[in-house]
Amino acid sequence: MTVNSLARRLIDRFQHGLPLCAQPYRAMADALGCSETQVLDCLRHLQVAGSLSRVGPVFEHTRAGASTLAALAVPEERLQQVAARVSQYPEVNHNYAREHRYNLWFVVTGPDRAHLDSILQELESDTGLTPLDLPMLTAYRIDLGFALETAP
Repeated sequence: MTVNSLARRLIDRFQHGLPLCAQPYRAMADALGCSETQVLDCLRHLQVAGSLSRVGPVFEHTRAGASTLAALAVPEERLQQVAARVSQYPEVNHNYAREHRYNLWFVVTGPDRAHLDSILQELESDTGLTPLDLPMLTAYRIDLGFALETAP
């Protein structure tokens, strides 16, 4: 089985949910008819290639505490430095650059709104940049997924 073939099957089967068990990669391997090592190697390959950014849960923020979408208008020469600072918070699982005045975007999740406010205030104090704070008012669910294997 090639990495490309396994990658397509892996993404098709698990892009909408991973097994909730003590050994999810072994369960994935069993479902795909390969070894756990092959699954882990394939995921590493996809990440190194830039095809996969993360494997992990997406929490319903209202059940897990509080969250907000935030953005910073960062001078281009400071973008890497500020992005690294934002990424130091365990409450931020990723950040990304955009071509806009507000060019660094990230989601902050924490136990309550006061916790989020303290992180945003700390970032402002550390960077001298005022975060744009965009808490979600209405949730819209988009079940986005792409079939990579063609049906027989």
